[in-house]
Amino acid sequence: MRTDSNDDTRTTAIEQLEQFGLSNYAARTFVALTSLGTGTAKEVSQVSNVPRTRVYDAVEELHERGLVDIQQSSPKEFWAVSSETAGRKFEHELRYRTEVLIDALDELEPIARTEEQRGVWTVDGRQAVTERTIELLDSATDEIIYMTVEDLLTENILSALKRAAARGVSIKLAGISATVQEQIQDEIPQAEMFESLWLWSDTPAGRLMMADETKTLVSVLNGGDTAHPARSRSETAIWGAGEANSLVVVLKGIFTWRLERSEQENAADDRT
Repeated sequence: MRTDSNDDTRTTAIEQLEQFGLSNYAARTFVALTSLGTGTAKEVSQVSNVPRTRVYDAVEELHERGLVDIQQSSPKEFWAVSSETAGRKFEHELRYRTEVLIDALDELEPIARTEEQRGVWTVDGRQAVTERTIELLDSATDEIIYMTVEDLLTENILSALKRAAARGVSIKLAGISATVQEQIQDEIPQAEMFESLWLWSDTPAGRLMMADETKTLVSVLNGGDTAHPARSRSETAIWGAGEANSLVVVLKGIFTWRLERSEQENAADDRT
């Protein structure tokens, strides 16, 4: 059982090292040296199943990345840096590559990115939909209307809403449980709650939002366990931007009607 566990751990480590750009032989060599502490080409080959003649090439690759030191003995011995040091090196490398990528993409983008998007655009996957939602929330300067099921009201969405509130953006929320409403009102006391358009638990709806009356996003949950609609199901969304965008026009009308009706209901309750 322990051997199987070790094999799984080695496989995971090798796969992740390859994701950071190491060749398969280099990844297997580094994992072997990590388990050995230090080792010769022969010892590394026996543990990693990397051909002995290829261990030297793998070590050279690792040495150039600062992951392995070489002792000029006979035979040569190799020593792998600690897991903490390797992790820091990859973290710094990833951060650097990300910064270079962002700079390059920024130069490729038009100087004035158009706010008008013809038609609607599709986003698939929970993480991708969440990221697009946060992007729209962060772009808001005047008003955010947001309806969702509580399992999709995650900490990063709450953080985006709090950032918007700090900028003075009006926030209106619906479709969430009383418990979550209380949590939001504690963290974002400026947020205004209103009644949802429908019972979300009876639909596959995920989230429905509008920012500044010019950007909208609608998502649905599909597949998975219907007993836990948000927790175990995938998410697909459509979004659009621009005052003349068809999706924006439709949702603006729906939200305007719902909010006006909510105000009328509240006024009636105050009179009684």
